[in-house]
Amino acid sequence: MKLFFTAAFVIIISLPMLSKAQGNLLIVPRRVVFEGGKRTQELNLANTGTDTARFAVSLLEYRMEKNGNFTEISQPDSGQYFADKFIRFFPRAVTLAPNEAQVIKMQLVNTAALKPGEYRSHIYFRALPKISTIASSKKDTAAENGQIAIKLIPQFGISIPVIIRVGASTTTTTLTDTYMKLDEGKPALHMQINRSGNMSLYGDIKVNYVAESGAISQVGLIKGLSVYTPNTVRSVDIKLDPKPNTNLHKGKLQIVYASQSDSKPVKFAEAEITLK
Repeated sequence: MKLFFTAAFVIIISLPMLSKAQGNLLIVPRRVVFEGGKRTQELNLANTGTDTARFAVSLLEYRMEKNGNFTEISQPDSGQYFADKFIRFFPRAVTLAPNEAQVIKMQLVNTAALKPGEYRSHIYFRALPKISTIASSKKDTAAENGQIAIKLIPQFGISIPVIIRVGASTTTTTLTDTYMKLDEGKPALHMQINRSGNMSLYGDIKVNYVAESGAISQVGLIKGLSVYTPNTVRSVDIKLDPKPNTNLHKGKLQIVYASQSDSKPVKFAEAEITLK
């Protein structure tokens, strides 16, 4: 007989792109934040593939590890608050033809129970296997009497954060443990982001090289990097891309972690390394 399995791959947030794309699904925006008087939000989905795609929509909970990886959890860590009880969304299943779009509407509920702080859950879009693929697998099973086989149907998922912020932010940030290193033979910069307070961080890290002559050039960039509550530390490595003839043994590196904004980014923290 043939054994049938479905392999699910969870793709987590914080990728450096303006929208979120994986497989055939495009999601805009890449994160949802309720703050101030905002009570409703919309997510725009689009099928960029050539086949009709189906997705189940749900909320999941994740812990961010020190290195930025995510682990699914069912109970919050100390100082972590889930947003799922305060979020309503619809629809909960989506079928999209090629190049078709769909809006997921989200709204806050039970807001009287919200105390000051930050609440986070992740809205998860799980691709459902094609009906024709499942039917074909069952047909194969019936045809291959006496044989054992495993058939894997690749399946993917995308999750993006849904955050509720209540009250003023008390968050402060510093950059420490900064040093140069080699990553696969290429120059890289290590740093530790230290977060304290009641809100998470989300922004871009830019690394500029300042030559002894005073000339400045950008040598490193990470877009959309987050440090979620209740984490107090995140370890980050940035691969550097210096211009030809740049001497990373002289001059200095300037590191800035700031919010994303087209007008006036808010600087979270900065640091400087003297190169030797």
